[in-house]
Amino acid sequence: MHIFRKISEFQVWRKSQAAPLALVPTMGALHRGHGYLIEQAVLSQIPTVVSIFVNPMQFNQSLDLQKYPRTEDADFALCKNLGVEAVLAPEPTEIYPHPFFSSCEVSTLDKTLCGATRPGHFRGVCTVVLKLFNITQASLAYFGTKDFQQLRIIEQMVYDFNLPLSIIRVPTQRESTGLALSSRNTRLSPEERTRATCLYAGLQKAADLFKQGERNSFNLCQAAEAEMQKGLPFTLDYLSIVDQKSLQNLTYINQPALMALAAFFGEVRLIDNVELVP
Repeated sequence: MHIFRKISEFQVWRKSQAAPLALVPTMGALHRGHGYLIEQAVLSQIPTVVSIFVNPMQFNQSLDLQKYPRTEDADFALCKNLGVEAVLAPEPTEIYPHPFFSSCEVSTLDKTLCGATRPGHFRGVCTVVLKLFNITQASLAYFGTKDFQQLRIIEQMVYDFNLPLSIIRVPTQRESTGLALSSRNTRLSPEERTRATCLYAGLQKAADLFKQGERNSFNLCQAAEAEMQKGLPFTLDYLSIVDQKSLQNLTYINQPALMALAAFFGEVRLIDNVELVP
């Protein structure tokens, strides 16, 4: 497995590869969820590249950036074991050389859910992902549905700019308790980790009511929040039901929808969602 720190060195290697590439963009601290993404990419039977880059441009708070877990040696070992062809792990100055004036932004889709309270976050996501697409010249890129808003924004960016690659959606992977796998889970205390299972329990409560015929968004959110109260104390950032394509809030569900949430357990912000399809 090749490990590249320099973009120029990666691009020399890329030119030597006649085959198309599959890309799994990550910020490292790889867990079983990332492992599943990588496995799906390897199954495409084209060489797989994993990028590991903690993107400073998408963090709203410098403290959150500093606390983001970094487990590079373990990440490299996992990639090698899963059959990854190359890892691109550049320093920030490689991705954002000085001076750096450019950015990419997808409007409208970034105004709800996480975007409502994290201004500029998705501008940072789009900018680094667009750079990674250009650097790697990948034909396939794999993203998990846990970060559904990110996934949807990147899909739109690819469509709007006629980028020559396909985005592959990969379902959220969970612990046996239902807690969505996340690099941030490592920052939870054992007690917070137990209480955080209330998030998926709330989503499942709403999904069950939806299956029984409930279509009113207020009623579904109320039921989900009541179930999640069992995990207090935590701070709910948002709990919303949106259209899957436009990410705009819905009062009544008559099209493919998404119930999504973000919550703080101490200083740790977790997100999760469940699809509600009539």
